This record gives sequence, structure tokens and C-alpha cells, in this order.
Amino acid sequence: MIEAATLSNSAIGLSEPADMFSPDHYKAMRRPLDQAETLPAWCYTSERFYKREVERIFLKVWNFLGRADRIPNPGDYFTLTFAGVPLIIARGDDGKVRAFANICRHRGSIVALGEGNCRAFKCPYHSWAFALDGTLLGAPSMEETANFDPADYGLIEVRLESWGGFIFVNFDRDAPDLLSFLGDLPERLASYNYEEMVCVRRVEYELNCNWKIYVENAMEAYHVPYVHKSTLQRQKGPTAQPIETRGEWVGLFKEHTGSRALLAGETGFPPIPSLTGPAAAGTHYPLIYPSTMFGATIDCMWWLEIHPIAADRTRLIVGSAFPKDVVARPDFEEIVTRYYRRWDISIPEDNEISELQQRGLSSPLYREGRFSHLEPLVHAIDNWVLDQVLDPA
Repeated sequence: MIEAATLSNSAIGLSEPADMFSPDHYKAMRRPLDQAETLPAWCYTSERFYKREVERIFLKVWNFLGRADRIPNPGDYFTLTFAGVPLIIARGDDGKVRAFANICRHRGSIVALGEGNCRAFKCPYHSWAFALDGTLLGAPSMEETANFDPADYGLIEVRLESWGGFIFVNFDRDAPDLLSFLGDLPERLASYNYEEMVCVRRVEYELNCNWKIYVENAMEAYHVPYVHKSTLQRQKGPTAQPIETRGEWVGLFKEHTGSRALLAGETGFPPIPSLTGPAAAGTHYPLIYPSTMFGATIDCMWWLEIHPIAADRTRLIVGSAFPKDVVARPDFEEIVTRYYRRWDISIPEDNEISELQQRGLSSPLYREGRFSHLEPLVHAIDNWVLDQVLDPA
């Protein structure tokens, strides 16, 4: 039987206090790892908490949107909605990749859908047309509108910067540049030569869980013997360890032989010849705050790209990239299926456990838990989130 006091405390834990963003609610989370308690349930279930995360995190930081080789030619574009903001990512006639708000400057209709190649974007509502650099090219029947200057009504451009062939956007015009945000990550991962890689596959999943749940899971090895007991647990080597970082990222490094992008017993492509230092001796698992995770191993890389949708819904994109000379091999399509097999088994295992955790956190009987010594980055990630969203003390 559940004691009345236990039920009462649990129910209170799930409710959303009016002063949700007061630091007083998170004192237990702020303690050192061996003394700390996990976040309250509302951090994963509350739309009010989620909207604060969008406002103070996703609309303020550099957000990862995959690789520029997705749109290799002038006129190539793709569209998406990130944290509620519709976007167009397009390569212009000058070869430059740009990001725009996907809203017409007339009355706000969505301008472009899906992905493809075009010479210009034409709004489906009233046929306003925009060049690949965002310039307004045509606005039918606007001749009699007083003081209307087409130069003032181009698509709204969003900050876009690249590193290693990867695309990042930032909605805050006053935020520091991308390389300042990344700190020492580009230097640490330099020998992988990401500029010489190409994305060979993107797989999307829509998950019924909070974005933090998936991030936390990816950045701890505590779950591997249980969630991946017949898959990743069969890979040999010591437990991945946290690494010291500078910039808006944290990471794990695991020393081992072979590729961590293959299941135990599988063989694949040769190591990347440029690898030096730790990169040649194992795998890096960085998290670029708030929600982008890389697997940087000896023969390839993959990423987990998280797009928040709601407090309890997340879009996951898994991308896979290999060196260009490997992709050009005549046996590439045959061998790469071994890598796909690894991801297609392990990723759904993480997806399932993340959705199960969301269901548990949504129960009125949930109460805060405690951290294992194997979860230091979960503790660090959650404190980073609190640093962004809480009101000053």
C-alpha cells in the first residue's frame, strides 16, 4: 500500500509551482554529484518550462542543422521548423549557404515547402517572389501602395555559420560567433578532417519524449549494459570517461581498438589516415550544447541532431558521414550496410527507453531520484540548462 504522505509528496512534485523558475526549487540539483537529486518532473513535462527553454536556450545559442553537403549546388534548399521557427536553408548563386525565416514579407505565409532546387522562392499565397539571397524580386499589384520599397521587404535572414562542413544557425544577432561558442572543440577534433567527409544517410525519428531525456541518455554509459546488453555492450574497452572542455560543450572519450560504428565482430573501412593523438586511439562523444551529439570514431562519424517540438515531443535526426575517398570505393555500398545495421539496432533501443522514461516522469507518483557516479555529464547538462532558464537568485 502507498502511504498517504508518499502520495502527497509525489503529487506535489509533479505539480507546476507558480514560481517554477525560482532557484529555491533546484537547490538539491545544484549540490555536488554524489549529493545531488535529479530535476523535478516538471522540467520534462511542463509546457511552461519548455517555452522558457526555447526562449532562453534555443533562440539564443548556435543550433546544429546538419551538413552543407545536403545542398551542394546553387539553388539547392531545404526547409524545416526548429523550436517553432520555420526556416529555409539555401545555397545562393554565389555558392554561399544562407538561412532565412520561411515567412513571406507580405502577410506571413510560408514561402517554401520540402526541399529541392529552384531559381527563386515564390509565395503560394500572393506570388511574391524572392531571390536565393533573400532579395524581393517581385510583388504583384503593389504599384499603388504608398512608399513601398521592395528593398525593404526581402526575406528575413538568420545568422548562419559553418565549421567543418557543419551548419549552425543562431536567432540572436548579439550572440558571440560560432567558433567562440565551440571553444576548443574544433581543435580537439581537427584530425578527423570533417571538411573532407560527406553525409551518406539521414534518418529521422519522431519521439514522445522531452529533448533533455534523449541528450542525458546519450551522454552516460550507465545504461549501456542494460539497454544495449546484446548490442553495444559486446564492444570491448573501458567505460567512456568525461574530458575537460573549453566552450559550450561537454564530452566523453573511450579508448579502444576498432570502430565504434560497427557491432562486435564486424569489419569495415580502414582508419582515417590523418588521425592523431586520442582520436587515433578511440572515440570522442561530444555534446555541443544544448542538443547535438557526435560520435567521432576511427573510420567515420555520426551525429544525433535533436529538434525540440514540445515538452514531450522531439525530432531526432541521425546523420552518417564518411571520408570522400572511402565513399568513392567500389565496395562502399556493400560495406556501409554493416554500419547502418549498428545504428538501426542501437538507436531504436535508445528511442524506446527514452519514451519509457517520459511516461514514468509523467506519473503523479514520480519523485526526484539520485545520481550514480557514472552520470557526471547528466548532472553537468542539467545544471547548464538551469543556468540558462532560472531567474536570478
